[in-house]
Amino acid sequence: MSQHDPEHPEHQDAPDGTQRPVDPVAADDPYAATRGQASVSQQPVDDWTQVTRPQPVVPSQAPGPWGYPAPGQLPAAPRHAAPSARVAGWVWPVVAMLALVVGVVGGVVGAAGFRLVDEAGGERQGIVRDGLFGVDTATEAPLAPEDGTIANVAAELLPSTVQIIAAYGGDDRGATGSGFVLDRQGHVVTNNHVVAEAAQDDGRIQVVDQEGNRYDASVVGRSAVYDLAVLVAEEMAGEFEPTALGASSRLRVGETVVAIGSPLGLSSTVTAGIVSALQRPVTTGDPDSDTSYINAVQTDAAINPGNSGGPLVNLLGEVVGVNSAIATTGGGFGAEAGNIGVGFAIPVEQVRITADQILRTGEAQYPIIGAEVRTGNADGDGAEIQKVNPGSAAEEGGLEEGDVITAVDGERVTDGIALIVSIRTHQPGETVEFTVRRGAEERQVSVELRGQVG
Repeated sequence: MSQHDPEHPEHQDAPDGTQRPVDPVAADDPYAATRGQASVSQQPVDDWTQVTRPQPVVPSQAPGPWGYPAPGQLPAAPRHAAPSARVAGWVWPVVAMLALVVGVVGGVVGAAGFRLVDEAGGERQGIVRDGLFGVDTATEAPLAPEDGTIANVAAELLPSTVQIIAAYGGDDRGATGSGFVLDRQGHVVTNNHVVAEAAQDDGRIQVVDQEGNRYDASVVGRSAVYDLAVLVAEEMAGEFEPTALGASSRLRVGETVVAIGSPLGLSSTVTAGIVSALQRPVTTGDPDSDTSYINAVQTDAAINPGNSGGPLVNLLGEVVGVNSAIATTGGGFGAEAGNIGVGFAIPVEQVRITADQILRTGEAQYPIIGAEVRTGNADGDGAEIQKVNPGSAAEEGGLEEGDVITAVDGERVTDGIALIVSIRTHQPGETVEFTVRRGAEERQVSVELRGQVG
């Protein structure tokens, strides 16, 4: 039975005896209630290992971008009868000159206003106070079902998929990964572990497009817990078509998916496979530092080092996940071995939530209950609570040391990792119901999740 250092309740013993973060956490809700906070400071795992879980179905939206009316659906302007009048000839040149001046000044003020939003009060560059609602994203799948071929997906997505080159170990080109264009404001999504060291040490980060053009980028925010980061490259603004975000919750096992990225430094590489499994609880990362627990989309599409942060795409051309990790023949999840047909992607629902939080505040938030659980048990009969922190949500909800949680909201939990992953599919502030075995009795315990930056 593993023991925990009471002076460091935020860590727990891993099965191999090392310490790793412990508080169970989660985030979900399509992406509506996403005002989190979470700046993160983590040691990267070389170039590319880590991963997440699934979430609810994306809420329906109005025809236009992010709920705004689509072109052609705006109400017609009212018509009013007005008396005709003659205007002196000298007026029109003056009006034209004023319009030109106003246009130029408006452009300058608009650009200055965008930077003020980004930088005022010490905020990071690229902050958008309305989150995903404040940027110009793609709202429709680029392909119709009858056009859904791998070749068509590649043609649509390659221009919006980029290579990430980041400083690592003192080398400006020490870490490589992939990413994809989120909006027309120059924001790019990638994995946290691709840029973690560069962000921590203020190292150089570059985004390389399909044509080989390079753009300097900076980190808007990142989350080690979900292994996601949002970058901004101002020179990319307006130059690239955003990717359309789909829903991993609508995937089916056996469905064809396409992975796009820069494996082994080979930019603009396309591989295809199927969805091998859904809601696969996976833990990744360095046991001695931050660890990610992910309810992943599993795929046999070839994913290799350098694919991290690139999109996993369905045949409609929608991003359904972010490629993040592979299994190795050694039984772990890492970057040293090549593809063996077992890859994992962060569900796109989590990308929506985390990206929205980061755009709003530069941070991301995840849910916790404030209890330590055993992650090494392999009997599959539930997650044992080893410690309940004083004043925590777990204590207020009535959980006790020695309780074994066997289900969350009616969904079976087999071990501590499955419990953590399950909690992380929720949002701070939500109330979840645990099925708890205490001695010979079984009871229901409701816990309101709290939030933590990370």
